[in-house]
Amino acid sequence: MDVRALETLRTVRSQGGVGAAAAVLHLTPSAVSQQLAALSREVGVPLTERVGRGLRLTAAGDALADAAVDVAVAVERARAACAAFLERPEGTVRVSAFQSGARLLLPPLLTRVAPLGGITVECSDEDVALDDFPALTDRVDVVVAHRPDGAQWPAAGLRVVPLLREPLDVAVPRDHPLAGRDRVSPGDLDDEDWIAVREGFPVANVLGAVATASGTTPRIVHRINDFSIAEALVAAGHGISLLPRFTGGGHPGVRLLPLAGVRAGRTVDALLRPDTAERLVVRRVLEALVAVAAEAAGRPR
Repeated sequence: MDVRALETLRTVRSQGGVGAAAAVLHLTPSAVSQQLAALSREVGVPLTERVGRGLRLTAAGDALADAAVDVAVAVERARAACAAFLERPEGTVRVSAFQSGARLLLPPLLTRVAPLGGITVECSDEDVALDDFPALTDRVDVVVAHRPDGAQWPAAGLRVVPLLREPLDVAVPRDHPLAGRDRVSPGDLDDEDWIAVREGFPVANVLGAVATASGTTPRIVHRINDFSIAEALVAAGHGISLLPRFTGGGHPGVRLLPLAGVRAGRTVDALLRPDTAERLVVRRVLEALVAVAAEAAGRPR
């Protein structure tokens, strides 16, 4: 059975269709369809079926895609066993992170990996909706993602490595009536204008929890995903916002206040495909990432 065809089947499932899978695999949609057809003939059962204008895996296709994960893990584990006999692992590891996570973790990660030699880390920023982070692992080796407290990633076909938990504080202008407080409660925020992230992004869920606790609907006047822009708007008096404690609050015109009565925070994880996690060079970078995240979480604020 062709390992590459199994990889194609996995990617069609994780990306939700032939076109998206073709883009990730750097193939034409026709080539992807041909691989799926050949694989289907080899196993003797249909692996895909038409749904409207799209395509989805059959039950047999899903079962084979699950098995393909085990095959890919075994292949990478075998490669890692051989690589362990080298003096040092060599290769390129692609790491992506959402913007504020990239600012916090990527500079010290590159600094920590540099002395290892032979390892090249290629960084990119990828700030997507909560449900879209897992699919990034098809084209990025290590995806630094964030989720609100209480949310979980889908377990199937995904290796999740916890990095840190970051509290979310209420950001107010320095001259705001609440700025002199040590902390605030949801009830203190009933009549405020809010600067929020777009719906579907992790921090949006936390503002929903604040609304539930206060019993009122937040008055959202701006939706800004870039925390540095949100912070600048807060400093200028155009509303209040929820900002991450480790990466927010750098603006001299902003005060961060802990939120009482609501567990307001986000968990930052590294997401990998199980086979990618077996690569020795990826394991070295992941170890470094875990170390810099521990330092960031423990640093006095």
